[in-house]
Amino acid sequence: MGTAGGGALRLPGLHGYAAEFSPYWPGRVACAAAQYYGIAGCGTLAVLEQNKAGIVLLRSFDWNDGLFDVTWSENNEHVLITSSGDGSLQIWDTAKTKGPLQVYKEHTQEAYSVDWSQTRGEQLVVSGSWDQTAKLWDPAVGKSLYTFKGHEGVIYSTIWSPHIPGCFASASGDQTLRVWDVKAPGVKLVIPAHQAEILSCDWCKYDENLLVTGAVDCSLKGWDLRNIRQPVFILLGHTYAIRRVKFSPFHATLLASCSYDFTVRFWDFSKPNPLLETVEHHTEFTCGLDLSLHNRGQV
Repeated sequence: MGTAGGGALRLPGLHGYAAEFSPYWPGRVACAAAQYYGIAGCGTLAVLEQNKAGIVLLRSFDWNDGLFDVTWSENNEHVLITSSGDGSLQIWDTAKTKGPLQVYKEHTQEAYSVDWSQTRGEQLVVSGSWDQTAKLWDPAVGKSLYTFKGHEGVIYSTIWSPHIPGCFASASGDQTLRVWDVKAPGVKLVIPAHQAEILSCDWCKYDENLLVTGAVDCSLKGWDLRNIRQPVFILLGHTYAIRRVKFSPFHATLLASCSYDFTVRFWDFSKPNPLLETVEHHTEFTCGLDLSLHNRGQV
């Protein structure tokens, strides 16, 4: 685990699954990690900070199963939520030395994704699970508000729209990207995006109709929700499954992806040759990826 241009920090015996920059603290990153590639063993939430000395470990919390995703609270700079191999979500407070504050256990299989809505005025969290459901949560309420059913395979990714309140997307092993609205039961849109499992999706920060998917077929595809018959772009270059993809917070056409081919790649889908750079810093599967809101170019 590390940041571009910022060195690395090793966490022996742990494999990183997700990395998320704090929306409050420049240079602060939360990492969800698991032992033994998440197949067995425990998990750790590590909160890291980059300073002049390099990357330092600020805080770490252990859980009795692997942690696969992490999201920062949008209303408290110290609070995070993780999702775990035992199907539960954990709420942590980095101002405290022990935790978790709360545990929500409803998913019946691995909870592989969790995301906190960025829409002001609504404190909503969405989780996605290998039990083929997505669940809607208010962190102040002890049980889920709603369960979204429809996927026919495991859910790998659930991401809130940064534009449309109450709208989120999910990517699944059933080869579809789906868009949901918390105000209306049932799926809003089903996109047969790949002929392979889809492991990741993200929303463009500058276009409310544009999403990207990354799949086991090694491709990234862009989708305009107004016309889903054909992708608006296809990006090829990875040699193994794409584990995570994120749009840039600063540029409408820039995105980054990481893969089981150990690389992180940067793309500009508006260019004739869209692959900008391939970074080969890692010696294991590259699973987690985020782009800083505070520091341009920090990944």
